This record gives sequence, C-alpha cells and structure tokens, in this order.
Amino acid sequence: MEPHPIPLHWFLIVAVALFAVGSAGVLARRNALTVLMSVEIMLNAVNLAFLAFAREWGNMHGHVVTFFVIAVAAAEAAIGLALVLGIFRHKKSVNLDEMNALRN
Repeated sequence: MEPHPIPLHWFLIVAVALFAVGSAGVLARRNALTVLMSVEIMLNAVNLAFLAFAREWGNMHGHVVTFFVIAVAAAEAAIGLALVLGIFRHKKSVNLDEMNALRN
C-alpha cells in the first residue's frame, strides 16, 4: 500500500475549520436561512472527517456513514426550509428572535 500524497491531518484541519465556521454561523446569526446553511456546513465538515478516516484506513465504513449523513442533511434542509417558509408567510420575517412563539 503506497502512502497517500495528502496526509490525514490536512483533511482534519479543513474539517475543523469548516465546523468552526458553521458553529460561528449558528451562534452568531439571527437569520433562520443562515442558520440552516451553517448547519449544512457543519454536516459537510463531519462528512469530510468520515471520508478522510475511511481513506486513511482503507475501508468503506466512512463512505456508508457519509451517505446516511447526506440523506439526513437533505431531509433536514427540506423540512427546515418548509418550516421557515411557513413561518415567513405568517410572520413576514425570518428573524429567529421573532420565531420564539408559535402562537399568533
């Protein structure tokens, strides 16, 4: 088995940076669409880490887990966007501070 041209730690550094950007977006933003995009960035960072470890160890387990994470992310995006659109139609805003009450 020949060594990989790009070492594992470079993939993990990129994954940690993506996860940090996503976390900052979730914690700092008040726009629901930006928060949904930040969660997607965090899920992509986790996928990158799974695929990097699968590549390093030479098995397919990381690919299988990544497939399921992508499926969950697609469902989360569809349901989250539907909820945001429904709330926008009612409240006329996607600001998370205004979405704290489901009444009215």
